[in-house]
Amino acid sequence: QWVYNILEKKAETDRIVHENPDPSNGFVLVPDLKWNQNQLEDLYLVAVVHRREIKSLRDLTAEHLPLLRNVLQEGKEAIAKRFGVPGSQLRIYLHYQPSYYHLHVHFTALGYDAPGSSVERAHLLADVIDNLAGDSTFYQKRALTFPLRADEPLFKKFQEAGKV
Repeated sequence: QWVYNILEKKAETDRIVHENPDPSNGFVLVPDLKWNQNQLEDLYLVAVVHRREIKSLRDLTAEHLPLLRNVLQEGKEAIAKRFGVPGSQLRIYLHYQPSYYHLHVHFTALGYDAPGSSVERAHLLADVIDNLAGDSTFYQKRALTFPLRADEPLFKKFQEAGKV
């Protein structure tokens, strides 16, 4: 609901750093709740796309390249303008598995060891764009490794299915 409240301007409108209102290729860029916005060393923003049918990395195809390129380019530009942090100093990635199933992209300071920014869970947006440009169905076919905690319901499902 937090995501929809932001997209529908019911909450956190004062926190919006950038918005591209295009319903197909647009997004809202907001500071992550984990970031106090005082220190650039732990800069952390999230771009939430307007399209509701895209749940995760698995849903992405070459059709989404204009959206992904907008998020990458406009997100970097907005952060440079507002916070003075250049794109070369940002880690820009998607999680798989995501913490919520509405496509969103994380922007963190390169030096900040953000939760979930490790290689097991984070997929760099530039790499995602390149992969989809080469193969439209890359993420439907690709085996994706991801970590799970022992107390997560999905881990229990894997155990029950004999996959762990």
